Amino acid sequence: MNGYIGRARMMALAGTLAALCPAGASWAQTAPPFPELLRRARDAPRVAVLDADVAQARGHAEQARARPNPSINLYGENFAGDLRTNARDQQQTTFQIDQPIELGGKRAARIAAGDAAVAAASARGVEGRSAFATELARAYAAAEIADRRIALAEDEVEEATDVLKVARALVAAGKEARLRQVQAETELHTMESDLEIAHAQRVGALARLAALAGSPTPYTGLAESLIDRVIAQPPSGPLDPLQSATVRLAMAEREAAAQAVTVQRRRATPDITAQLGVRQLRVARGPAIVAGVTIPLPVFDRNRGNIAAAQAELQGREARAAAARLEAEAGAHSALALIAATDARGAAARRTLATAEEAYRLARLAYEAGKAPLSELLSARHNLGAARGVILDADIARFDARASLARLAGLSITGEPVQ
Repeated sequence: MNGYIGRARMMALAGTLAALCPAGASWAQTAPPFPELLRRARDAPRVAVLDADVAQARGHAEQARARPNPSINLYGENFAGDLRTNARDQQQTTFQIDQPIELGGKRAARIAAGDAAVAAASARGVEGRSAFATELARAYAAAEIADRRIALAEDEVEEATDVLKVARALVAAGKEARLRQVQAETELHTMESDLEIAHAQRVGALARLAALAGSPTPYTGLAESLIDRVIAQPPSGPLDPLQSATVRLAMAEREAAAQAVTVQRRRATPDITAQLGVRQLRVARGPAIVAGVTIPLPVFDRNRGNIAAAQAELQGREARAAAARLEAEAGAHSALALIAATDARGAAARRTLATAEEAYRLARLAYEAGKAPLSELLSARHNLGAARGVILDADIARFDARASLARLAGLSITGEPVQ
């Protein structure tokens, strides 16, 4: 029966792969070690979006340096109409150039605002890369966790199979009721179902990792144990929470908002238009020079609404920057305390596992010798499975705590700077 179940499991897994894999795609690709995967993911769509935002801000900053364009005007007067009333000799032609002149430091304020926007976009890119590196690390760990859950489920199936064999032997010898064999068979079927679910979760985790990394081909495995690697290395530090990517982004956005207020205030100052031209009269021997200045009157529009909106935006950015500083400081203390707590939890979980393994060994010996009922053996096996799950949960918590601290420090989970 176990051979049939194994073949059925492989057929089900193959069907899952065929449904998820497009025709002609290869499933023979292993995800590289995490630092290498992070380097390859520099061209991933999530990162390309951040680069495009920075490029957009630089384009706007370059445009902010442009001066107003002049305009050319050509006028003709008295060249048609009632020539008997209007003297033909009054015909004249004027060629004129109008040049807008910005006053009140508009261009300087606009340039400063453009540079501040570039700095904010760059800070946003660093923060986005840090978040992406953390998400990629968690996706890598999720695939590894799926592998570990498969290993745990396989152990459960193997142990449940052994228990079923012993139960069948005792039932055949008349030392156990048929009910005990049915209980053992039910337990085995449950474990096999959990194993199938674990296989499906692994396929999904690897596919998500490949999609996040920008790989067109889904992965079939991992090149390293990222969880063991991270847990083995010391936590990131020393940590200055005020230098975290989130705080620097909030400060950069606050500065950009302050420059935007200056721009709106400068726009309230009216600009003038200088005019210079040449006028040719029909009866004159040479051209005449004409000049003028156009000055708008700020009677109706003084840009007060835009100034008020920009000031409100600045107030919001200042509040966000203050909140980011407080959250970063609290996050740093919390992450360090959580790392210490999860390390202690992991050590306790390993001691619990050692005790559960010994209890299961003794319960199995007692059951095989006919000195203990099947319920005690099943209880001991459940406790062993739970202890193994606690080990995995403790490792996951230790990984998450280190991932949070690494993001606050502006580092990847393996210690590389994120820029």
